[in-house]
Amino acid sequence: MQKISVRGGKVLKGTVEISGSKNATLPVMTAALLGESPSHLKNIPYLNDIKTMAEVLRKLGSKAVLDDHELKIDPAGFNKFEAPYDLVKTMRASIYSLGACLARMGEAKVSLPGGCAIGARPIDLHLKGVEQLGAKVTIEHGFVHAKASKLKGATIYLAGPHGPSVGATVNVVLAATAAEGTTVIESASSEPEVNDLVNFLNKMGASIEGVGTSKLVIEGKKKLNGVEYSVIPDRVEAGTFMAAAAITKGDVLVKDANPGHLTAVIDKFRQIGVTVDVTKEGIRVKGGDNYKPADVMILPYPGFPTDMQAQIMALLLTVPGNSIVTETIWENRFMHVFEMNRMGADITIDRSHAVVKGGGKLSGAPVMASDLRASAALILAGLVAEGETLVQRIYHLDRGYEKIEEKLSKLGADIKRIN
Repeated sequence: MQKISVRGGKVLKGTVEISGSKNATLPVMTAALLGESPSHLKNIPYLNDIKTMAEVLRKLGSKAVLDDHELKIDPAGFNKFEAPYDLVKTMRASIYSLGACLARMGEAKVSLPGGCAIGARPIDLHLKGVEQLGAKVTIEHGFVHAKASKLKGATIYLAGPHGPSVGATVNVVLAATAAEGTTVIESASSEPEVNDLVNFLNKMGASIEGVGTSKLVIEGKKKLNGVEYSVIPDRVEAGTFMAAAAITKGDVLVKDANPGHLTAVIDKFRQIGVTVDVTKEGIRVKGGDNYKPADVMILPYPGFPTDMQAQIMALLLTVPGNSIVTETIWENRFMHVFEMNRMGADITIDRSHAVVKGGGKLSGAPVMASDLRASAALILAGLVAEGETLVQRIYHLDRGYEKIEEKLSKLGADIKRIN
């Protein structure tokens, strides 16, 4: 089993190029199934999750060829409607095949999804949405089975207990493109990744209004064609490298990052005392000597993202004083705290709040990654810890970061992957 070894004390300097967004690519890949001709996707991150989704598309009968950072999807053979358990269990985004299969074949059978263990992530809003479009849904033997002789437009409200659902919005948008009449999605997710999906579908010939807002209006029964499309840069990878620059008090240009997708992150970094400059090339981050504690509230977009919670907590470990991080999205997303405390951190959890007493010394230790973003946060802590930090279970890391150790090493970090 592979591990990441990090030795702290290096100041990061230079330029890092941000890969395409994993969370944007996955729904766009599924949407490509709805075209009547092949699609050519560019700026694709070379990640395990992308490979898994490509295999899901092949199991459904289509062709999906990943070559470096480009992906060609030919839906001509798309004639199956079952996404198998062996693939879906490893990646939650496989549930997107539900909407695509319903749109093209009127039937879908998808294993209940897996992914990172960051808390309960029910799919009730996904099912509610497709049911309101006319699908009959049953759950048995670990599979969701949906059938519809005809999908019909409807007004659908998608707000959940933690805010708008990204996944449910994606599935309803995919299914609604083939529904008869008009579908209105109220309280739709307005995250950049959802917007990218809508832009892709519109380029294919769909008619979807309201991109970037909480209300999407979809006119169905449109003939869609495959197109060439470049996905947006990964805002979470960009935020992670911003944190790496800040935590080491370095000077890093995060190239190709879209500052419009990171408004809340940039604002919080500046509040802490990090210098963040928006340039034509991306975002330049320079560390400082007088960081201030900050309280961070995790909220749906455009609030501070849950996928950056662990990383900013690592940064706050280096900030003298008390900071409070409040997680409002996932109840189990503080599992990295226990590993950080093993490195000498002083973090106390009180239900959805984590109180970070920063400014103390961190010491390298063997640590275990509990999920994708926790993996990155433990590497960040290792960048400033004395001695060696050995991050184990990095298969999580490879689901969402493309060659993170190589990118950090080019910036001057003492980091390597070992077997």
